[in-house]
Amino acid sequence: MPPINILSKEISELIAAGEVIERPSSVIKELVENSIDSGARHITVEIKNGGTTYMRVTDDGCGMSFGDVPKAFLRHATSKITAKEDLDNILTLGFRGEALASVAAVARVEVLTKQREDALGTLYAIEGSEEKAHEESGCPDGTTIIIRDLFYNVPARQKFMKKDVTEANAVSNILQKITMSHPDVAFKLIRDNRVEFNSSGDGELFSAVYAVYGRDFARDLMEVDYEYEGIHVGGYVIKPLYSKNNRAFQNFFVNFPARLSVIPLKASSSPSGANTRVAIVERTVISA
Repeated sequence: MPPINILSKEISELIAAGEVIERPSSVIKELVENSIDSGARHITVEIKNGGTTYMRVTDDGCGMSFGDVPKAFLRHATSKITAKEDLDNILTLGFRGEALASVAAVARVEVLTKQREDALGTLYAIEGSEEKAHEESGCPDGTTIIIRDLFYNVPARQKFMKKDVTEANAVSNILQKITMSHPDVAFKLIRDNRVEFNSSGDGELFSAVYAVYGRDFARDLMEVDYEYEGIHVGGYVIKPLYSKNNRAFQNFFVNFPARLSVIPLKASSSPSGANTRVAIVERTVISA
């Protein structure tokens, strides 16, 4: 048996990053969820070349202090847990403290962030888990994170990337679902310098569906509002005339305790006979 070696920090971080970050859409999901947890009400996502060379997430959330920014890129560093008892009361989308560390291990990352009470913000840059810059800077309240050259230091992972259009579609799909599950947040997606969709963030599910699927789709929606034995089902279904032969337009958001956040659930996971009318309609948006 070969000798057992303790892996270097560089290798262990690259392995850990591969478990969290699989493609550009994985990065966008993690960053957008962080923005939502920060209390943001306006979130802009921009990608170029499917996100492989450039991704940007800008929010108007609480921001980070100068001293906290470097700590945010350490593995298992989080503001959401201080004691083991907190694990029983988690109301945020993320809490493990691995996302930023994983992204920074396989990309070139730049952060601009500012808290409302601070006179100046922070500019921080990190590449391959190595800090490149940490200084005060003028910037608006909130946080902007720019990701460049994903997997630049892991060529084997780059080979598994799909075409730019496929990766961009995956990013769009993730953001569409988050938009519909958070109608109280205004989202904008910019894809290769073109705005793909822009939601109002007025708190109305109909407005979010309208922004994602368009006017023609939204005008034929029928509202669902039903409660039985403490379980409430609300949202929209569309007329059977527009049914599809796949589940691409089915979205189920179930039992999330904080701010209408999401846990996706396939229709086939529902008990037999339960919510039959909803399950058989091919274009469904439900928020519980």
